[in-house]
Amino acid sequence: MNIITKSPIASLGYDFIPEQFIPKGKDEYHLRRQQNKSGIKYRSLTSAERDALIANLNTSDNWSKVMVSDIFNTDLVQNCKFFGLVRIGNLESFYLEFHNLRRPVGLYNSTIISTDLGNNIVIDNCNYLSHYILGNEVMIVNVNEVATTDHARFGNGILKDGESEKNRIKLEVCNENGGRSIIPFDGMLPGDAWLWTQFRDDTKLQDTFRDFTDQRFDTMRGYYGEIGDRTVIKNSRILKDVWIGTDAYIKGANKLKNLTVNSNANAKSQVGEGCELVNGIIGEGCRIFYGVKAVRFFMASHSQLKYGARLINSYLGNNATISCCEVLNSLIFPAHEQHHNNSFLCASLIMGQSNMAAGATIGSNHNSRSPDGELVAGRGFWPGLCVSLKHNSRFASFTIIAKGDYPAEIDMGFPFSLVANEESTNQLLVMPGYWFMYNMYALARNAWKYVDRDKRIDRTQSIEYDFLAPDSINEMLSSIETFKLLTGKAWFEKNGKLPDENEIAKKGADLLNSKHPELDNLEIIGKDIENSNRTVRLLKVPVCYNIFTELISYYAAVQLLDFIKRKGLKNKADLLAALPSNPKLLQWKNVGGQLIPVPEMDKVINGIKSGKVKGWDGLHRFYEKQGESYSDQKLEHALAALYKIEGINLKKENAQSLPSLLKKTLTTREWMVKGIFESREKDYENPFRKMLYENEDAMNAVIGKFSDNSFLKQEQ
Repeated sequence: MNIITKSPIASLGYDFIPEQFIPKGKDEYHLRRQQNKSGIKYRSLTSAERDALIANLNTSDNWSKVMVSDIFNTDLVQNCKFFGLVRIGNLESFYLEFHNLRRPVGLYNSTIISTDLGNNIVIDNCNYLSHYILGNEVMIVNVNEVATTDHARFGNGILKDGESEKNRIKLEVCNENGGRSIIPFDGMLPGDAWLWTQFRDDTKLQDTFRDFTDQRFDTMRGYYGEIGDRTVIKNSRILKDVWIGTDAYIKGANKLKNLTVNSNANAKSQVGEGCELVNGIIGEGCRIFYGVKAVRFFMASHSQLKYGARLINSYLGNNATISCCEVLNSLIFPAHEQHHNNSFLCASLIMGQSNMAAGATIGSNHNSRSPDGELVAGRGFWPGLCVSLKHNSRFASFTIIAKGDYPAEIDMGFPFSLVANEESTNQLLVMPGYWFMYNMYALARNAWKYVDRDKRIDRTQSIEYDFLAPDSINEMLSSIETFKLLTGKAWFEKNGKLPDENEIAKKGADLLNSKHPELDNLEIIGKDIENSNRTVRLLKVPVCYNIFTELISYYAAVQLLDFIKRKGLKNKADLLAALPSNPKLLQWKNVGGQLIPVPEMDKVINGIKSGKVKGWDGLHRFYEKQGESYSDQKLEHALAALYKIEGINLKKENAQSLPSLLKKTLTTREWMVKGIFESREKDYENPFRKMLYENEDAMNAVIGKFSDNSFLKQEQ
């Protein structure tokens, strides 16, 4: 049966903190006094004010516990019930208006328990307001319950005095079995979440991350909920243990429980109709509306959930949008788009700049005896319409996957690839470098778009949006070596016996570098790409080999020009003196969207374990320093990549190769811009697009003139 306790009415509003959890020498209000920084000076009611309040149908268990400021108008408090210590700020004869909601300042038809109220607020028809601290000009209208418990954690994965480990909230990201669980905390960056999911065998590192989190908070019970200045809450049902920043807007929500909702005047957060959000942290500038369900979740700043989306046990990075669909147990880096009701994402690490098409099903098919599979996708992951992928799978940067039901796990190491399941021949087809051959417009525009849409105020992490960056360049370099080996193997299998691997790779390099006519007749077969016995055929390898080689040189030149501009170098001598002597080709990690060299990551991990890195704030300072060094690190990486691919060391060669490199770069850039134009121009010349319009003018009226495209003008 339900256990319903009975207590004296005189105790309602008191004993918020159980006596055993009140520090010695303190009372139940000690944290409340610490939290309330309004500066309002409260006084007791006069006997005339008390009589006027009673005449206005207000009641209190103890009128001496109702405190007010000097500017107090009894006419603005009507039909309210007060219990415990209630402190009221200025009440003046104004009405407040927000989005056509107009209400007079004051307290009306509400039950208010042990709460501090800021200046000139509106509380109208709030059935139950308990243990909150409200800022100035807050509006709460037609709300069933706004309450805080003594053990409120506001979405943070911490424990309060007397609680056991089973009460801790965790996010089971990347794997459904909880093996990569992380503990959420307000201020957690995508890099923090990623780093915590890695190195699970390093017990000391994992324990230190937990200590970092616990150190951010104390374990004391009795913190009040807070609602910041100018926040508006209307026509909602239940808000329990919710901390809300300033300037937030909550309308028509069903249930908000154990949450932090960050919001401020420059980045306002909104929660809309029909939403049910439990055990979560919401970053500044977020928007959540129309029937969203989210449980055990983290939304980084300026992200959106809408139109019935379900987000469970997941971290959603900054500037991301999820609509309609279901996302479970996933860690998603910044700039993710998922808009279709029938897409599904589960147990995945998605490294940003990603887009999930309608019908994409990522992670529904588990190949083991339990739900413990995972999928990892580099930046720019784009599974197309009705793509079904199996765990475990891994994809290099900017992989696009054609419609199809893929029957086995995939390990795709070639960046910028199109992957297709050819059922008629039972083959997996891979076209490396597809984006540069056929869709330069989308590739270039997306890089521009993500920068333009990055609304973050806190830029502790420097997010990389360019498609040519250390991660994708390293994948290109690795792919070039693989192309040599596979091409040589195809030639020898066609022409005789296979020699040793070095000779095979040398033959492949000779064929590819000379653009030998025999390449047209070679069938190049991939190795260890799909967990099956069927053929994996690589398409247009010679073309991609040349493109990758050319783009690595282009990348080096772009970084060199940026370096000259940043350093204000005036001549060749200054350039030679400033260039690194022996640039090293390092491995890099995508740390929540920020690219960091592996040796630097190793250093900070050792620093965390040794105690040199103090808490999450110390790790965040590391991100900032890496962001400050990133341009120089990228230059060194680019020069090392140039040496790897072309054998050119600009400093040692006294920069003799510089003019030819820059000239080649201009040619590459012209080719890229031409590709951008041509890939977009095809949309305007396609007769099947034109057929829906009466004439060209009608088409331009609907989709805009090709010549007016602002992005194309910018590229030109």
